[in-house]
Amino acid sequence: MAKLFTPYKLKNMELKNRVVMPPMCQYSVDTKDGMPNDWHQVHYISRAVGGTGLIIVEMTAVHPDGRITDQDTGIWDDRFIPAYRQMVDAVHSYGTKIGIQLGHAGRKAEDANPPVAPSAVRYDGEGYKEPRALTTAEVEEMIEAYAEGARRAVEAGFDTVEIHGAHGYLIHQFHSPLVNQREDEYGQDLPLFGERVVQAVRKVVPADMPVIMRVSAREYVDGGYDVDYITEVCRRYRDAGADIMHVSSGGEGPVGAGGMPVGPGYQVEMAAQLKRALDMPVIAVGILDEYEDAEQVLENDQADLVAIGRAMLRDPYWAVHAAKALQAEADVPVQYARGYRH
Repeated sequence: MAKLFTPYKLKNMELKNRVVMPPMCQYSVDTKDGMPNDWHQVHYISRAVGGTGLIIVEMTAVHPDGRITDQDTGIWDDRFIPAYRQMVDAVHSYGTKIGIQLGHAGRKAEDANPPVAPSAVRYDGEGYKEPRALTTAEVEEMIEAYAEGARRAVEAGFDTVEIHGAHGYLIHQFHSPLVNQREDEYGQDLPLFGERVVQAVRKVVPADMPVIMRVSAREYVDGGYDVDYITEVCRRYRDAGADIMHVSSGGEGPVGAGGMPVGPGYQVEMAAQLKRALDMPVIAVGILDEYEDAEQVLENDQADLVAIGRAMLRDPYWAVHAAKALQAEADVPVQYARGYRH
């Protein structure tokens, strides 16, 4: 049997296969209030119909000013819980598990005025504003905002929460030496903010619920950090309560002289390095569009789960089609079964 379609269990979360839909912002909130709407319901539920093992809902802001744009979803108030519960219940009805990514865009919040960040260092991109540095008290309030977001996710019935520490957003900004120029304890100890976010989230979710941490394993800007640096940061996150690392890269600024070698599986070896160094499970992601490429990552023990991003935007039924191609048992809804008979 293809390993891609073997079950996987992490704490109390049992997945029917190892196919993950990673968080991908839809920029589809139509009222600027952060509330998910019919688009989000259909978008995520259709991937459950399509056989995905785990769906992780797009970066969802723990604070109104934490959205990338005003068209992004939020979870900063209890009023969001019913809409997410509706989504979760529907996804569960197809045998798929679902998590939600909790995040804050920090200096990359395009519509915040002004955005906030660890330090007043503007993101190097057209149209971005100079951020205001958070006070120490505000940093600690932000940690509580992540915890409250996680509490609401639990109340909505999500199976896991993912903390966004990648792609140049707030937690990444704190643990990046290029961005964090603070003089308080959160500047003297760069991983401290992310570590305390993980600890705060861990306290409010059930002990048997897995917590995912997403990180950028490498920065591509000139002078950016490498895998060895993030390994030590992730060790702190693991010890604080993260159960699995979701390994991406980049997002902190324009690509420097070293380039960004984008291609099929270009981030997989970084995931494998973290898996070995930390002795913990990882999710690999990065142009694993081809079914055989995704399968090979698992066969080579480079990761425990594989995330299929843009390919799943193109094909909501990627998992079913992969199962057919790899001669595994396909989880086809009975309503569609005749479409797969020859």
